Amino acid sequence: MTESLEGVGLSPRLRAHSPEVSAAKARRWGAFYYAEQVLRVMRGYTWSIVMYSVGQPVAYLFAMGVGLATLVDTGNAAFGGVSYLAFIAPALLVSAAVMTAANEFTFPIMDGFKWRRIYFGPHASPLTPQQIAAGQIIAVTLRLLLQSAIYFAAVALFGASPSGWGWAGILVATLTGLAFGLPLMAYSASITEDKGQFALVMRFIVMPLFLFSGTFFPLDNLPLAVRWIGWISPIWHGTELGRVFSFGYREPLLLTVLHAAVLVGLAALGWVLTRRRFALRLGQ
Repeated sequence: MTESLEGVGLSPRLRAHSPEVSAAKARRWGAFYYAEQVLRVMRGYTWSIVMYSVGQPVAYLFAMGVGLATLVDTGNAAFGGVSYLAFIAPALLVSAAVMTAANEFTFPIMDGFKWRRIYFGPHASPLTPQQIAAGQIIAVTLRLLLQSAIYFAAVALFGASPSGWGWAGILVATLTGLAFGLPLMAYSASITEDKGQFALVMRFIVMPLFLFSGTFFPLDNLPLAVRWIGWISPIWHGTELGRVFSFGYREPLLLTVLHAAVLVGLAALGWVLTRRRFALRLGQ
């Protein structure tokens, strides 16, 4: 019967998998299934994501490259011997990824546990809490990669990435977003009552890190009293690493390795804490 239907151009009747097969597929690929669900939700505000990814870099780069850069010495040794625009471009790329991660790993996590409790539905299926957490992270990682790629394209159009390795800044920005976002995700998963914690995080953690992480000038220019903020900031480590790839920023190799190790370590720590918190909150 199936062959006769195919012979006349008709599709055979589709049959659902048995519960056993569906459960086995969910246990194996559950993280990707949940990531697909998150991406489908993101599709509802695709234009907002695209406009944010395009509008922000163009506005910042135009302001810094045409505005502030005219007041700064071009090729100053303090800026690695490159234009001021080339100096700050990797920092803006990294900072944009961190700010996006700060948004994606706070309110949506609270939404999953507290407001609409959307994590509990998938958990009633064979999906484990760890798969739900992994799916959320996969979806956000893909968004960070897309946003960073668009941002880098704008940077390249402005001529602010003279090195052939500048594209690696896309990966650096994504890693930095995860290094900041995953520990924040674990914290978000621990909150049981909304008392404005996320507003405090944005105001007293994200913004100070953005301003005091060597974003607009070398960290050494800051007084020691606040320089430590940069030393512990994922934005600084990501920015310095991005500058190495973007225009060959000169620094000791050991320091470059340290930047990468700090970012990977923070992301790994955040992932471990997130897995534990999701398992606790979802009752596993």
